[in-house]
Amino acid sequence: MGLDCDQAEQAIRPTTTDKTSFFTGCDLIIQRKFKAKFHIMTSTVVYEGNLRTVCTHLKSGTEIQTDAPLDNQGLAERFSPSDLVATALGSCMLTIMGIKARDMEVDLTDTKIEVEKIMASDPRRIGGINLTFHFPEILQVDEKQKTILERAANTCPVIHSIHPDIVVNVIFNWNPSVITLKI
Repeated sequence: MGLDCDQAEQAIRPTTTDKTSFFTGCDLIIQRKFKAKFHIMTSTVVYEGNLRTVCTHLKSGTEIQTDAPLDNQGLAERFSPSDLVATALGSCMLTIMGIKARDMEVDLTDTKIEVEKIMASDPRRIGGINLTFHFPEILQVDEKQKTILERAANTCPVIHSIHPDIVVNVIFNWNPSVITLKI
């Protein structure tokens, strides 16, 4: 998408009274002369009451529902928001591995991750995340491929967004051997 000079001038100096871009989810930021980057709103979160929310992905319409955990006045009938953080880490790592595996013509279908979230207190927060990858027994990969896939997992954007005080332990359970990583 190209910008003409009038549009670029307006984008460089947005009006301070125009807040519609926040609510429509479309922010225009000029990074370099005539090059624009759009930030599109990803989702909405609606509070249902009773410590529950419904999160809607805007592009697909899919929903995730959350509930507060039992130890924080909830019913624990749905993912808690902190469960989603830990789960997002596993999902992100496996997705990045999947991209690299596809490039290598390796099929990671049926790979499973066990996610353990450990809460800390004062203040209440995620203190640790343990991820254990279980690869299908039929998966045939050599040591070089394992190393490439493990390194790919550690490039996921979520792991680089996790606060450094959160202890993340990752175990790659390649059948029959087990490889443990401390991050």
